[in-house]
Amino acid sequence: MIKPSALRADAEDQAARFPELLARADHLAGAVLLGAHGRRRAGVGDDFWQYRPAQQGDSRRLIDYRRSAMGDQEFVREREWQIAQSVMLWVDQGASMRFTSESNLPEKADRARLLGLATAIMLQRGGERVGLTGTSLPPRSGRPQILRLAEVLCQDDTADYAPPEHRAMIPHARALFISDFMGSLEGVTLALTKAADRGVRGVLCHLLDPSEEAFPFSGRTIFESMGGTLSHETLKASDLKTRYLERLAERKAELQRLCALTGWHYGLHHTNTSAQSALLWLYSALDTRAGAAA
Repeated sequence: MIKPSALRADAEDQAARFPELLARADHLAGAVLLGAHGRRRAGVGDDFWQYRPAQQGDSRRLIDYRRSAMGDQEFVREREWQIAQSVMLWVDQGASMRFTSESNLPEKADRARLLGLATAIMLQRGGERVGLTGTSLPPRSGRPQILRLAEVLCQDDTADYAPPEHRAMIPHARALFISDFMGSLEGVTLALTKAADRGVRGVLCHLLDPSEEAFPFSGRTIFESMGGTLSHETLKASDLKTRYLERLAERKAELQRLCALTGWHYGLHHTNTSAQSALLWLYSALDTRAGAAA
């Protein structure tokens, strides 16, 4: 089992490479400023939003005299309303996530934990409240919350396939689910439906080992679940390839359909590709609602 301190250090290392790339002040339109998820609404905040013509009842101290001096009309300088948002994480800790096809590749669980914690670090640095779905670790702000997340994420589930936690969804929050989604999709459907009912939007990160996409098996093969509860032996594994790939394609399509129905975003990530690019996409998708393959 990975030590929480080691996981945290690795995740922070990943997260540290991206803050400046994502900063809204230093980037092109559409980039985000770390931690300043301004709502497009006038109110209390630090960031300039817009000028508007002064109206009857506006306090004189709200008048922007520099902008008003450019013409014959007085203007008020409005700022964006900003409020810390809650982001809820669900990182699959089921036994199926402990699979890796090669010794030089990370287990799916290791990559999922790294991405989940690194995303939390990036959000926390911006003042967001981050926690886990359910009631065990409600969203909170501050650095101590990151250590709590690391400790919980290092705990393995004994079940082969762990369903998403759907309880205690905070209305109008955001969420991130990371899993191989190899188990029953009933739990995923329930969680996304309940989330949509409460106005929760988020990102579903489908994480797979490359062998789960290629199915490079032939001859006599024994397939066993990581938890040891399922086993299947075949003399011609290659005969299963077509059916397996069809079912995998159907599963991807169903996950994408669920996301489309509930306003979530679907992203596919493989453990043999860059964790950095996946982290950047996850952070961007959580903030901008723009999805693509990771």
